[in-house]
Amino acid sequence: MSPNLYACVHAAEFATQALLRLNTQLVSQPVAILDGRPPLQTVCSLNRHARLKGVSLGMTRLEAESIPDLQLLPRSPETEAAARTVLHECAAHFSPRIQAASQGTSAACVLDITGTERLFGPPQTLAERLRTAFDNVGLRASIAISSNFHTARIKATSSRGIVIIPNGHEAQALSKLPLSALDLPTDPAETLAIWGIRTLGELAALSESELIARLGPQAVIWRNLASGILTHTFQPIEAEFSLKEFCDFDTPIENQDSLLFIGARMIDCLAARASTRALSLASLKIEMQLEGSQNYQRTIRPAIPTIDCKFLLKLLQLEIAAHPPQAAVLSLTLTAQAGQSSKVQLGLFAPQTPEPSRLDVTIARLKAIAGEDRVGSPVLEDSHRPGSFRMQPFSVPTQTSKAPAALTESPHPRVALRRMRPPVPVRVQLNAQQPVAFRSTEQAFRVSAAYGPWKTSGNWWSTDGWNSEEWDVLAENSNGNSAACLLVHNCTINQWQLEAYYD
Repeated sequence: MSPNLYACVHAAEFATQALLRLNTQLVSQPVAILDGRPPLQTVCSLNRHARLKGVSLGMTRLEAESIPDLQLLPRSPETEAAARTVLHECAAHFSPRIQAASQGTSAACVLDITGTERLFGPPQTLAERLRTAFDNVGLRASIAISSNFHTARIKATSSRGIVIIPNGHEAQALSKLPLSALDLPTDPAETLAIWGIRTLGELAALSESELIARLGPQAVIWRNLASGILTHTFQPIEAEFSLKEFCDFDTPIENQDSLLFIGARMIDCLAARASTRALSLASLKIEMQLEGSQNYQRTIRPAIPTIDCKFLLKLLQLEIAAHPPQAAVLSLTLTAQAGQSSKVQLGLFAPQTPEPSRLDVTIARLKAIAGEDRVGSPVLEDSHRPGSFRMQPFSVPTQTSKAPAALTESPHPRVALRRMRPPVPVRVQLNAQQPVAFRSTEQAFRVSAAYGPWKTSGNWWSTDGWNSEEWDVLAENSNGNSAACLLVHNCTINQWQLEAYYD
């Protein structure tokens, strides 16, 4: 074997494959992709079913519309870019050295698989595993393996399936390919056609000196390509890992079920791509382009990173149902943030804990009923205002918090403050600016001791300012029962409330 070994992956009609990868309901139908500005649109890519219908590349839109049952879709560069990223990610599982080799409406890349026999087996086994991996992500590709970079690229472009070229048989493998496989300029191609040169084998058999004399120094490169001996300097790309799926709809979508059908396929692809790197989906950003140049953005954050597609689809459904788009959807983009999956070691006799997905679905349903700002975890605000807090999204703590030692080891009794939610309005009797008695709607109290007032105020410059006085009182009701209470006087509206009891 040669010290160098290359595998070329070629996905023909990539513009069509990129659109059908997510629109699986169109896979069994004839589909053609239109490119250009209306009304001068022409067919730039098509699938096998459309070719059997008589569709050909370069056919005008008017000609294509005359063919029955043909699905015409506009070309989407964003969808192709997302699918090309998937292509490179899938290839990166077999080799870190990848060079892009795409041309026209096809997508191709060449992998340097030198020395990978111990990981993936012989070239035939590697090629089969490589093709299976592309089938799993919805892409059909032909694969050629050779010790020469250009031979692998040309053979993969001109053939279907898997081709393994032994070392030293490059010229024989290319000899029967048509001259168009080299993609020569127009003038040299016409000259060779006049000479009767139709295949690469006939070009390789010509004299090198005679070619240079008639076609110039560039002819040496063409002859070496046809002979499978042209050297190449490998230029690997460094693709950035990003979990993003894009789908551009040919007609605006107003039905939520149709939108979720596409979203389910996109979530499956994102989860599969994350799982190949032992990652999970920590968040899911939803972006939609709506009619009227409107944008729609929402973010789903599960409590624990997961790759459960049914669970993520349910969260997507609840999020769209709670915040429906205000217009028809033109395109959908799902961008995921990768995260590490949490693992919990259960005890032998410990009870089974509820699944985290149930908690997320419950929280999503509560938000749809009660509102976004009323569900989550309360967090104290950095303010002197009594009882001031805000709600933040619920998240599972990574570590179990422990109570301070001063609270667990202190032998002294502690006093608990039991808040009244909501506070109870009371009528207070004052003597020398101190409360001596107060009455609620249920019972009356006589104050035996009062401590205060403790005054607090703030935000005097805005409408949500406060100005209050707090009193700690010992009181006794008509039955002789004593109680320790917290009375608050709202000085702004001159209102007294029973805020809490001391237990």
